[in-house]
Amino acid sequence: MHDFQYRGENLFCEEVSVSDIAASVGTPFYLYSRQTLENHFRAFDSAFAKTDHLICFSAKANSNLAVLRVFVRLGGGVDVVSAGEIYRAIQAGVKPEKIVYSGVGKRADEIEYALKQPILMFNIESSQELLVIDQIAGKLGTQAPVSLRVNPDVDPRTHPYISTGLKKNKFGINIQKSMDEYILASTLQNTNVIGVSCHIGSQLTEVGPFVEAVQRIKELVTKLRAIGIQIRYVDLGGGLGITYHQEEPPHPRDYAEALMKELPGLDCTLILEPGRVIVGNAGILVTKVLYTKEGGEKNFVIVDAAMNDLIRPSLYGSYQRIQPVYKEDRIETTVDVVGPICESGDFLAKDRKIPRVEPGELLAVMSAGAY
Repeated sequence: MHDFQYRGENLFCEEVSVSDIAASVGTPFYLYSRQTLENHFRAFDSAFAKTDHLICFSAKANSNLAVLRVFVRLGGGVDVVSAGEIYRAIQAGVKPEKIVYSGVGKRADEIEYALKQPILMFNIESSQELLVIDQIAGKLGTQAPVSLRVNPDVDPRTHPYISTGLKKNKFGINIQKSMDEYILASTLQNTNVIGVSCHIGSQLTEVGPFVEAVQRIKELVTKLRAIGIQIRYVDLGGGLGITYHQEEPPHPRDYAEALMKELPGLDCTLILEPGRVIVGNAGILVTKVLYTKEGGEKNFVIVDAAMNDLIRPSLYGSYQRIQPVYKEDRIETTVDVVGPICESGDFLAKDRKIPRVEPGELLAVMSAGAY
């Protein structure tokens, strides 16, 4: 659900006319519904109310400071993948002890910056990274709280570019080899092993892969405790999808219910890293039609937003619904909606049926709040 609705012929965000905002700030621009952001966060948070948990919003989905501040006020933490995101999170008011640092390519200076805050924990992606963090923590005279991100080899059944939990992916430590890595981590002087982490992919539209991943994580936690490694946090990442076109992803309530069935006996604080599911449908990209053009084989609508504003269609061939800000009965035409960048890959939609538009009209690219 979201709060972008037509009133008569005009598109509104909550109580404000989108066209009035365009007249005030110009185009293109992103517009977010705070009410939708709050409702989505609360829906996710309340779904896990029966277990000890922390919602760490995935900053890579949207690092806008105003957006981050909404979640801070609701008690959320942040999942980050760079020192820049740590800085933005702190600027937004996030307490460092609610920051989880993920990502396969943490630089030494970024690790040092994170240790000085200090953050809740690092999600370690390789044995080399583990040793670097231990060395830097030793130099600073501190202990690095670490969780190892394991790759459970679960097929998330999503776009291959955003699949992260198969053994062929670059992310995480092979779950079959993870015991050795945990034993290594437990012997290092400057690390404190506190968690297990996984993230199997993005834009998942069914709960089955999540359940399979949790089952494998639970088995690993049991083995670790049997050899004296006490796990306090289980970070299940994010990945729950949204509706862009005809997808029917599960509600956070159903997602939580499926996971909670696997959690008894785990006795850990659960960390969840929702991103797209919180912000995706809470934001739109508003753009102005510059020209319409009849090509040799196609018709084009040329707008002032481009792939540098919204990369998903160009990068993934993803579908984003596009609709007029001012709605009236008119015939539909099949067009490519393209931007002004000098590349043929610069498009927001291809072969899309939309109402016929004229230069100067506003279009809303829906579900544009994430990535």
